[in-house]
Amino acid sequence: MSLSKPDIISPKGLGPGFWQFTIAMTVANVVIALYILFGNLDWVLPSGNDPIADTTLEVDRIFKFMAVFGSAITLYVTGYVVYFAYVFRRRPGEAPGTIGVQIHDAPKLELWWTIIPTLLLIVLIVISLIEWYRMQFPSTAPAVTLETIGHQFVWEYRYPGLQTSTFSPEPLHLPVGKQIRILITSADVLHSFWLPNFRLKLDAVPGLIQTINFTPSKTGTFSIICAEFCGVNHSVMQGTVVVESPEAYQSYLAAQKAKPAAAAGGPALAGGDAAAGKVLFSQKCSACHSLGGFDQKIVGPGLGHLTDDAQHTTLVDGDPVSPPNIAKILANGFSGPLGVMPNRQANGLSDSDIANLVAYLTSLK
Repeated sequence: MSLSKPDIISPKGLGPGFWQFTIAMTVANVVIALYILFGNLDWVLPSGNDPIADTTLEVDRIFKFMAVFGSAITLYVTGYVVYFAYVFRRRPGEAPGTIGVQIHDAPKLELWWTIIPTLLLIVLIVISLIEWYRMQFPSTAPAVTLETIGHQFVWEYRYPGLQTSTFSPEPLHLPVGKQIRILITSADVLHSFWLPNFRLKLDAVPGLIQTINFTPSKTGTFSIICAEFCGVNHSVMQGTVVVESPEAYQSYLAAQKAKPAAAAGGPALAGGDAAAGKVLFSQKCSACHSLGGFDQKIVGPGLGHLTDDAQHTTLVDGDPVSPPNIAKILANGFSGPLGVMPNRQANGLSDSDIANLVAYLTSLK
């Protein structure tokens, strides 16, 4: 018994209207490319028509390069898939076993769809490395170097010459027209420090300090966003950066320097409730500190024997162990070889919270 061969549709060129369809897609690509290159893209590239830093235009050029060729590849590939699927579909009345056009191997086509994307990627790598190198190694030394530390779920800012940090939602202040260097890290999990208007984004990684360099060119208030999912309250980890005149920036620093004197003395510790402090410790502190000895570290040292550890008679800042000195670290935070201890603002501690924590920590033996 012989099996009948299925009907095979013979190719009829590239299909009716192929070249007209190709010309239409080409015209559409030209229109899209012109819009990307010369149109108003502020809705996706904020401040693109009015750059606010020396990094804005350079990064936009990379984005536009990718957008022009990426949109063309997307349109041609999608367009031809839809076109050929329609033109060479099975027609009504054809036998169910009919086989469509059989085309195998197209060496010339395969060669070019390999060469062209490869060349585009090489160009993208080169221009990206040039811009990355310029950001990492600017030609001039920074006039201002700041530190930014990610916490769940606030940004901590450390300014030169200040003994205390500020925290979002308080703005980050920068002087206009000055070369800025920001050192970025994290105290807990991965964050991503994103300045959309400046076209700058860098991951904040625990144990790693990363650097960005730029010069703001216009004053104003702009967004800071955490672009890395960092926990349940990731969506609230936002802030602002204020670019202002150098005089206003120096006035801001002077005002910050005056704050510690006004806050001298620390919170009152009388009446601290150890039971309330135990609950607070489990909520605020247990992720980084154990209740074991000093060497039983999680992130920071163990805090279970602060007052009776013969091998560690001082706190991490070198001060003797005492309720006021414990309260000082809880209030002001600490930065040293053991890591970063966020201050009261980052941890959301009130005066009574500090008193309760001190009462609990000093009760442990």
